[in-house]
Amino acid sequence: MSKEKFRLDGKKAIVTGASRGIGQALAIALAEAGADVAICGRKAEALEETAGQIKSLGRDVIALPCHVGKSDQIRAFLDQIYEKWDFVDILVNNAATNPIFGPTLNAEEWAFDKIMATNLKGPFVLCLEVGKKMLKAKKGSIINVSSVAGITPGMGLGVYSVSKAGLIMLTKVLASEWGSAGVRVNCVAPGVIKTKFSQAIWSNDVFLDEVTKTTPLCRIGECDEIGGSVVFLASDAASFITGQTIVIDGGGRM
Repeated sequence: MSKEKFRLDGKKAIVTGASRGIGQALAIALAEAGADVAICGRKAEALEETAGQIKSLGRDVIALPCHVGKSDQIRAFLDQIYEKWDFVDILVNNAATNPIFGPTLNAEEWAFDKIMATNLKGPFVLCLEVGKKMLKAKKGSIINVSSVAGITPGMGLGVYSVSKAGLIMLTKVLASEWGSAGVRVNCVAPGVIKTKFSQAIWSNDVFLDEVTKTTPLCRIGECDEIGGSVVFLASDAASFITGQTIVIDGGGRM
């Protein structure tokens, strides 16, 4: 296989939640593979570092504030992107939130609504809005960032786990419905990755020991270890892959 099939030169991509952590790493990985990248986060200033790194690679970048839990902001974000770019080839739904930790019995309704709005409804709206144009063009790749917590319930992450399980099913549903039009929809499910988002786990020696001793690679992951799978799924090298979830957790879910 030609290595060019893994390249994304000339492609346009969107990555949500790209101000830090996994989202930042994914946006940079796509740019390194040749794509121009539109990024969003809740605060414009938080996107500056990511945008600067993408520009330093010689790629075009659009950096805009957007809360993906709010549909009106999603549509305004997309309107600004399509004013500059005629088409978006790649959508990466990465943004997520989890404001609570502990038994699901203690979860309040506000927390459920907030988690579902950002982790599931936001990607749903983005998939449909971007997907309409992909379906018309009969091409495109969507990658949803779920979690191993969407496959096996995460300790203290009940509502979050439900939202991420929903994202895996959304991936399968859209892949089934859109495949005949040439639009691929896939998912990645990271395990514990060293980010600020997961700090409650890796900064706690008891939790960290539990994770590492049940992981064949005996460690947690780094943000840049997610990028390869996303670039692959976005590229022509994955042209016959849709509806799948790649687990990236060091072997813990074999």
